[in-house]
Order: sequence, then C-alpha cells, then structure tokens
Amino acid sequence: MDSSKLKNLLFKELINKEPFKLAQKLSFEHLDEAFKRRVFPSDVAIENLAHFDEDLAEAPASSLDILQQLHQYGSPATLPLVAGRYFGFVNGSYLPAAMAAKTMASFWDQNTALHVISPICSKLEEVVEKWLKDLFKLPEQTAAGFVSGSSVAIYCALAAGRMHLYEKLGWDVNADGLYDAPKIRIIAGKQIHATVKKAIALLGLGLNHIEWVATDPQGRIIVDEIPQLDDHCILCLQAGDVGSGAFDDFVSACKLAKEAGAWVHIDGAFGLWARCCDHLSHLCDGMELADSWSVDGHKTLNTPYDSGIVLCKHKDALVKALQASGSYIVYGAHRDGMLYTPEMSRRSRVVELWAALKSLGKDGLDRLILDLHERTKQFEKQINKEAFDIINEVHFNQLMIACKTDAMTEKVLQLVQKKGVCWAGPSKWNGRKVIRISVCAWTTTTEDIDLSVASFNSCFEELYGNQVEQ
Repeated sequence: MDSSKLKNLLFKELINKEPFKLAQKLSFEHLDEAFKRRVFPSDVAIENLAHFDEDLAEAPASSLDILQQLHQYGSPATLPLVAGRYFGFVNGSYLPAAMAAKTMASFWDQNTALHVISPICSKLEEVVEKWLKDLFKLPEQTAAGFVSGSSVAIYCALAAGRMHLYEKLGWDVNADGLYDAPKIRIIAGKQIHATVKKAIALLGLGLNHIEWVATDPQGRIIVDEIPQLDDHCILCLQAGDVGSGAFDDFVSACKLAKEAGAWVHIDGAFGLWARCCDHLSHLCDGMELADSWSVDGHKTLNTPYDSGIVLCKHKDALVKALQASGSYIVYGAHRDGMLYTPEMSRRSRVVELWAALKSLGKDGLDRLILDLHERTKQFEKQINKEAFDIINEVHFNQLMIACKTDAMTEKVLQLVQKKGVCWAGPSKWNGRKVIRISVCAWTTTTEDIDLSVASFNSCFEELYGNQVEQ
C-alpha cells in the first residue's frame, strides 16, 4: 500500500470515528460484565491469549478488526479491578469521573512536559499540587511531581534527598557522580517496601550499605534502634506497611533526623491518604516533619492506572536532581511539569487525578477512606477464628490471615483462588506463610465482604472439615 492510500485509510477512520464508537461500545460491554465475572480469568480465557501469537502482517489491519480481537480474546483475560472482590494487591477500582476524564484526556493526547506544550495540564498540575498540600497538611513550599507510580515517586524523592545532602557537603553529584563522593548513609526498617530498595539500587547508593533497623511485630521501625544519625543520612519510613498496614512513629523518628540534619522520606503509597480521614488521620501524625513523600492515586484514591505523586519540601533539590536542559526546551513563567519528574514526554494523568479529587471533595474522600477501613474490619470480624489466625492489627485497610500450618494456608488460598468468588494473594510475615487481603476498591460492599469471607470459610471446611489443629 502506497503512502497516499494508507493516509486515506487512516483519515477515514479518524473522521468517521467508527473505531472510537466501537471502542466505547465494547468498553461498556466490558463494564457491564465486570460485576458478574469471576475475579480471576478462567483457564480458557488464559489459553485463548494464544490468538495474539502471530507474526506481524505486511499489510495494514482494520482498526475495527483490531478492537474486536482485543475484546474477544483480551477482555476475558483481564481482572475486573473495578468490581469489589479483588484483594490480591493494593489495587484500587476507579471513580466514574476519573475514568471519564481519563477517556477525554486520551483524546486530548497531551504531553505534560511544558506549559507551552499543554497549558491545561500545567494549570491542573498547579491546582492539584495546591489541593494535595492542603489535604496532607504539608508545608507551603512543598512541590509535587506527577509520575507513573510510587516506584518512580520514591526514586525522585531519594534523588532529591541525595542532591540536597551532597550540596550541603559541597559535592556536585550531577557533575562528578559518585566517584570519590562522600558516603551517603541509608537507614531503613527491615520491613521497607521493595520499591524503596529498587530506588536505592538505581541511585547507586548500594543495597549492601543499607543500615537496617529492627521492627516491632507490626512492622514499625523501632525508633530506639535507629543508629546515630548525621547530615549524611537518608532515613526511610513507612505510612502503611504493605503487609500489616502499620504506620511508623513519624514524630519521634523525624525529631531524631531533624536534630542530626538528616533527610527523611515517607513511603505512603496507599497509607498517606489516611491523613485525609478524620477517624484515621492520627496514623499520620508528624508526617509533615519529613522532607519528601511518595503516594499513589491509583490505590486508595481510586484513580485509573497509572497515577503516582512525589511530594518534596525542598523544591530546588527536586528540580536540580531531575531537570533536563536543551536549547529547544522552552521554560516559562508558568508551571513546567518536567521539572519535577524524570520524564520529558509524559501523559496527562493529572486530569483524572484532578477529576477524582473534585468528584469526592473533602467529605467524600473522608468517607471513601473510612469505608475501606470498615470493610477490612468487617472481614477480620467475620472470618472463622477457629480456622484462621489473625496475624496483624487492622490499622487501615490491610489484613493478614493464616491457617495453623503453612501447608494448610497454601491449600486454602489455592482453593479460594480457584473458586473465583474473590482473589487474595500469598505473602510471608516473620517467616510464616500468610494470606494478604488488601481492601482498596470503593466498589467493595458489605455484601462483597460477606461473600468473600464465606468463600474462605467454606474452602477451609471443604478441605479440612472440623480439623482446626493440623
């Protein structure tokens, strides 16, 4: 096909809008089925993914055929995260306004690097930054960068921390790198999340050089065990352990760090949102004393994927760590989003973040967060205590349970997953195999918890009957 014919074909599809009309129709069909489907795809759905194993054809394909293939073989192999009984990872659902805004923003197809590329996204980033500082009660000088998720947000925050500490030590890490540089010390609790360790490795600070601090039975860093800090240190804390949901003692830990001139980062991927709930805000007491924070929208806030945020008290350090330069880059008087992220080209995820916050308001956000906590407490209350041990206190929206032996725990979980009423994932806690239940979707109802608990209880009974001591 020559160039003119190809262009004519593509322009025809663009102008008559048929691919977009079909995409909307099939998307609505997918949504209609989401609340009726089993939570994990069937074996047949997984096997049918083999239909995508094909060589790339020489000739162009019809957009309508492409969409039909995706719907026929792709949709059944998705997980209905929009529904309320997926508890396997800390994955939220999506709010209607947020998904609708994301759909609109997809047609806008904005690159949010600079104000001159997208004035609307520049404005929304400015507005959402202000809202977040208010919601989280952070210092006025705090800057926000909108990234794909906590993995990147943590990387940005620790890069800013590294920049800040080295500047105070008279070392230009951008120009001179880490060769012969003063040593930066990383101090972290033993339960720190894998994404923090990834960021430490990517920044060249060395996993083998982390100074590990003991944690209590809930996974909180033991403040009295923190080594002597100095102005070479980055202290990593958690707002919501990924297993227990526990929050570190920010007041005490940050006090030690501030006295020593150390940098404090709080990883709050899902837990930082507790600050916005009157009933749970005490969990975040003292978090404003830190230097940087990482949080996701696509977890507790229930924005669509993907939506991560880095927040940093030291704007200059964040910009110096991440800013790109080039003769063609047009920085201006308005917000230029690429100053606060590693990416230059970046989709307009702030649109759905703005829509999610605006659709809820402060009262709605408070209610959404509290509801996740209440549904988790409901699960804890209703689970059969003769069959399952409760491993953690329910601090927020995380629950871990286990049977009397690791083998029983594994078999029960496998049967629950096979039944497809709900889906939870395996983990380990203090050497014991556990089942981790993360309640993150606003769509999770009391009935969803009833059904899910009943599935767990019946699966145990099916396997072991009244054998609670194995």
